[in-house]
This record gives sequence, C-alpha cells and structure tokens, in this order.
Amino acid sequence: MINKLIIIGASGHGKVAADCAQASRRFSDIHFLDQAYPQQKHNAHWEVVGHADDVANYIASDTLFFVGIGNNAIRARVSAELHALHCSFATLIHPSAQVSKYSEVGVGSLICANATVNIASKIGQGSIINTASSVDHDCEIGDFVHIAPGSHLAGNVTVDEQSFIGIGSAIIQGCIVGRHSVVGAGSTVLSNIAPHTVVAGSPAKKINNNN
Repeated sequence: MINKLIIIGASGHGKVAADCAQASRRFSDIHFLDQAYPQQKHNAHWEVVGHADDVANYIASDTLFFVGIGNNAIRARVSAELHALHCSFATLIHPSAQVSKYSEVGVGSLICANATVNIASKIGQGSIINTASSVDHDCEIGDFVHIAPGSHLAGNVTVDEQSFIGIGSAIIQGCIVGRHSVVGAGSTVLSNIAPHTVVAGSPAKKINNNN
C-alpha cells in the first residue's frame, strides 16, 4: 500500500505540493529531498531528510515521488532522472480543485487549490495547474507546462510542452501556444504563439525569442 511521499525540491513550490498532498489525505508521511541538505532540514512543516542525489536510497514499494520544482526545464530533467531509476510518481490534486471525471491528468502533475480542469481536457505529465487557474473544455496541455495562478484558458486551447503561462493571463478559445514559450503576467492572448516565443501585454505581442 502506498502511503509515503518524497518530494524533490524543498522550495516554495515544493511547499505548495506538500500542502496539497497533505490535504488529499493520501499519505501518512511526506518528506523532502533537496540539494541544500544538510544545511536545510525543514520546509515549513515538513522535514528535509536527505540530498536530492540520494533518491535511490528512498525507492520502496510504499513510496511515491513528486518533483516539486516550478521551473519547467529543471522539472523535466529531474523527472527524467527519476524515471531512469524506475521511481513511481504521485499525481497531486487538491481536494478543492474541480477536475472533470471526463478529463485526463498526466502522472506527476499538480492541480492546486481552487483550480478547474473542465470536461474533455488533457493535462500532460509533470504539469502545474496553479492556484485558482482554469482550463476549460477540450484543452490540451503538454508535458511540463506551468499555468500560473489566476490564469484562464478558454475552450480548445493548446499549450505545448514546457511553456509557461504567467499569473493572471487569459487565452481565448482555439489558440495554440507553441512549445517552450512564455506568456507574460496579465497578458491577453488573442492569436497563436509560435514555439520558443515570449509574449506580453493586452493584446499579447511578441517581445523576444525564448531560446
């Protein structure tokens, strides 16, 4: 029976993940591994019990792992390293989130407090749907995407892998955000965004490349 959770990354985002995990009441024990160990021994109410490089020492049949790192590229890299070690991953959904039973949430993703994932939407692996954000019907969110707090995606929006949607942004229906792109905070996206592009403003306009 799974009852232990190890979170990689004792940061602010890791703290949010731990709080979500505790609220779900799925785990009897929640601990962190972090590069700052042994200097850092706690992250809020939870213990940091070891260094992030010591993952292999914590693999067990009763333990799941979660990558609590907000940066998309680093989260993807660390997740790949854990997969190579045959770790089993937790998917964390806060009990206050509204997730349609007809949607799909990929392994290792986090759906935060008061977030919404509506019917027929697909969330990729290792993605973050952050506090009070919404993903409406028929959206496709790629792997290791971060939808920041208070952002709202209308229906049929696609956000490709490792893109970041800044806090308080809005994306109208049918838009495509290409992979590895960044939407600045408070932006309003009214048209497709090419891969590796940074946009900002209302309406959102390209400000540079994200290479």
